[in-house]
Amino acid sequence: MRTLIAAVGASLIALGIAPGLGARAEQAKPEAGKGREKPNIIVILADDLGYASIGCQGSDIPTPAIDSLARNGVRFTNGYVSCPVCSPTRAGLMTGRYQQRYGHEFNPTGGPDAPNPGLPITETTLAQRLKELGYATGLVGKWHLGNAPEQRPLRRGFDEFFGFLGGAHSYLEPGKGINAIRRGDEPVEEKEYLTDALTREAIAFVEKHKDRPFFLYLAYNAVHAPMHAAPRHKERFREIPDAKRRTFASMLTAMDEGIGKLLERLGALGIEEDTLIFFLSDNGGPTGGNTSRNDPLRGVKGQVLEGGIRVPFLLQWRRRIPGGKVFEHPVIALDIAPTALAAAGGKLDPSFDGVDLIPHLLGEKTSPPHEFLYWRYGKQRAIRHGKWKLVELPAEGLRLYDLEADIGETKNASEARRELLEKLESAWRKWDSELAPPLWGGPAAKAQPKAAAKAKAAAKGARKAQAKEKREKEAPAAPEGSRKARI
Repeated sequence: MRTLIAAVGASLIALGIAPGLGARAEQAKPEAGKGREKPNIIVILADDLGYASIGCQGSDIPTPAIDSLARNGVRFTNGYVSCPVCSPTRAGLMTGRYQQRYGHEFNPTGGPDAPNPGLPITETTLAQRLKELGYATGLVGKWHLGNAPEQRPLRRGFDEFFGFLGGAHSYLEPGKGINAIRRGDEPVEEKEYLTDALTREAIAFVEKHKDRPFFLYLAYNAVHAPMHAAPRHKERFREIPDAKRRTFASMLTAMDEGIGKLLERLGALGIEEDTLIFFLSDNGGPTGGNTSRNDPLRGVKGQVLEGGIRVPFLLQWRRRIPGGKVFEHPVIALDIAPTALAAAGGKLDPSFDGVDLIPHLLGEKTSPPHEFLYWRYGKQRAIRHGKWKLVELPAEGLRLYDLEADIGETKNASEARRELLEKLESAWRKWDSELAPPLWGGPAAKAQPKAAAKAKAAAKGARKAQAKEKREKEAPAAPEGSRKARI
């Protein structure tokens, strides 16, 4: 079956359905010259896409556009996210900090102690930092970091927003109420297949800002449920016997085609060389839900086993980073904010948990980017140190794995390596002592009244500032010659 689907994909590429990707491959080496002082920055985030769900990592469904990012850039074989579910990962990505430090440990659920859950407004986003450096900033796609007015994208550093606020959305219907498709903060009627609409808006943003540095956060909701195939793919994957897998193939292909169109437009505008592009998924695949593959990893979305947190992770910056590189050291989505900020000429915040990856990719730094990586998701926890990973799930207890020899996490080395286990346990406990209890969604949420009150006070202050700004914008200008005008 894999051979058949790959052959179909190759034929479609030959017919021009993924136009120009071959031409892009011929330009894989960075051009000489300085290029722009500040690169454009694009973060493409897929949703619920498993480790083995792209072609360059073994997928039976062709993804030529996504694969081209690896061919012309870097593939991270040990690329992680900071949580095995959607919203917390996005919070960590946007801030460059472990989201547990500020209580964003779970997906926003609300409740009496957190009526407006979302990324605390006390946190600074990558969009805010880049905007201060003169970047045009745009979000296209899924937000999932809060629905309250002060939490929405236009209040978190984005100049433009097209997408939806919640955690999931139909690909065929426009949606209603709080989760309607929005342009800015106004609901709109969108009739196009949602993945195609997001691609359209991303390209429009790039075209609009092609003459200045821009930051585009393209957060596709593909391949997250609901399982809605692109109408144009009705007959394309009929050879796949499983109906859900056929739908998944269509959803993934629509996203890959969209990424291909975006890359082609960057090339046509002459700005691809000077654009730093990241591609990753927000968590591992929920295999039973959408057929997304995580093999050879064990575990799925929602677990801190490798299948829940190790994801496709690619980087392309053709002006500076030679193509075709495979980077084996562990990296994490928290690294995206400091890497992008450093590339833009910004000063790195000492509170970042992520690091600038570029010196490591260029060989200027030869040590691994991280000594330890950490996870805490309710009662699940893990720590990665070199090839070793200590992980605890309630149903399995505390286990130690050598991921180089046992990538599937099947051979518990706890008894044979007690000293190492104790070292990792101590390191994790130290990190855990620095974290906040969750603001919502967990048993510790109710035990954090001070943090919850602080968040509520900050939100109230933001709403007052927003109302004041709105009044000032709507107020009529003072007559010329009046005392106010003279001042």
